Amino acid sequence: MKPDCSIIIRAFNEEKHIARLLEGIFQQTIKDIEVILVDSGSLDGTVEIAKKFPVEIVHIKPIEFTFGRSLNMGINAAKSDLIVLASAHIYPVYPDWLERLLDPFSDNRVALTYGKQRGIETTHFSEKMIFSHWFPDISNWHQDHPFCNNANAAIRRDLWAEHSYNENLPGLEDLAWARWAFDQGYQIAYVSEAEIVHVHNETWRGISNRYKREGMAFKTIYPQESFSKKDFFKALLSNVRNDFQAASKEKSLPKHWKQIIAFRWNQFLGTYQGYNQSGPLTWKLKQTFYYPRISAESKMIRRSIDPIQYQDQTEKVE
Repeated sequence: MKPDCSIIIRAFNEEKHIARLLEGIFQQTIKDIEVILVDSGSLDGTVEIAKKFPVEIVHIKPIEFTFGRSLNMGINAAKSDLIVLASAHIYPVYPDWLERLLDPFSDNRVALTYGKQRGIETTHFSEKMIFSHWFPDISNWHQDHPFCNNANAAIRRDLWAEHSYNENLPGLEDLAWARWAFDQGYQIAYVSEAEIVHVHNETWRGISNRYKREGMAFKTIYPQESFSKKDFFKALLSNVRNDFQAASKEKSLPKHWKQIIAFRWNQFLGTYQGYNQSGPLTWKLKQTFYYPRISAESKMIRRSIDPIQYQDQTEKVE
């Protein structure tokens, strides 16, 4: 018998977060699930903590790791026709997270779904702005571009069998796969109700390196694209300005202004270094990744279902 879905979690030294994610998974309304942890050589207690739950462990050597390869290994071991992809440092907000994330697959034309993400109290202000930009409050089951994010996503296994994840990319393997599916005529669905908390506590160097990897990957996926010095300053200034305006509305600009400048500087410096030189960037994707929308304040959507009450409630969600 196939489970309703198989959940693939990529992990490396995630002992601070893995228990909360697994606790949330096993409080979901969908109970017939398979959970596979792909561990790339954790040196902390990640694997030991995961073994306290009904989880299958797949190991990948650190020297062999790429984001795409770890996903392919996990999916290859999965039994379900529907594959849920989750980062180890996320956790679901509601017990119907899986239900909502899988709902769009009732349409055979949908190849991929992805859900809403938000941060915690210690998340950088600009990272919260990115979350609100990439993951709005309104769902869209028929996107007109291939943007997605594998921290909180699901795909059809039979389509993965046709086209597995690119194992050579330094990042954005999710965008590459989504682009392939989009080009085949399949649809990508964004589901706001499938909400998770994404915990990112990176150093400034870590932020720069993350966006550098993604810039390199974007250039590989779209070889004609570029991110010039002009793009660097335009993106930096427009995002800092937008973040300042948002922080001013919240009356938190004195607290966050230095952090905003540092985050955006490292974000776009890494992007510029990753892109180096190539041709023009597709405007729709460029907007999605790098340029903010100045819009009305987001309003908290009230759900008819209570959120999960975790044993450890030390992190304040925002």
